[in-house]
Amino acid sequence: MAFSGIPHDAIEFYEQLEADNSKAFWEANRDRFKQVVRGPADELATALADYGDFHLFRPHNDLRFSKNKPPYKTHQGAYTESEGGAGFYFHISAQGLMCGTGYYAMAKDQLGRFRSAVDADHTGDEIAEIVASLEKRRYSIGAISELKTAPRGFPKDHPRIELIRRKGLMASKDFGAPKWIHTKQAATKIRDTWDGARALNDWLDAHVGPSTLEPEGFFG
Repeated sequence: MAFSGIPHDAIEFYEQLEADNSKAFWEANRDRFKQVVRGPADELATALADYGDFHLFRPHNDLRFSKNKPPYKTHQGAYTESEGGAGFYFHISAQGLMCGTGYYAMAKDQLGRFRSAVDADHTGDEIAEIVASLEKRRYSIGAISELKTAPRGFPKDHPRIELIRRKGLMASKDFGAPKWIHTKQAATKIRDTWDGARALNDWLDAHVGPSTLEPEGFFG
């Protein structure tokens, strides 16, 4: 089926899951999840397939290394990566719809290239201007994490130290749950958001590019 919007019940499903993240709730609502969350998310990924072949994340958390996590994820995420290296992500949750693009979590080899490019005056000024422009257009700029101080080899008073401290660089928009997310316009809004950050991805693809190391994971 063609994507026609995110059902109201998808939002309600995650509101209820946040309140009762238990196996009993999940088993009682498994078919509902497939119908109102997984199905529409798959249809949305298909509508955006020109960005790549999306991977839809499984609904279960990996509890092997953390006993404090709830058993089920409170959002349905999807991710793809372009040949140039830029990632494209969206998710559905109790809060509504969110999407982002860029390099959320850089591998060690990517991080080295990124910091070198940010450090250099010409390429560093370019990315600083791109980020400033995105912020003016109400994008949130983020990463998987950032250092509390300057990484080794960089002065704490570097003019672009805020970028250098980041372990990734992405631009995102959290739309919430306006009425249009329940229509096919949701796909258009995501597309407009990703296309609006094209300059960021072009810079990252040119100066960072894909990692040659074994991947460690995706968005949440």
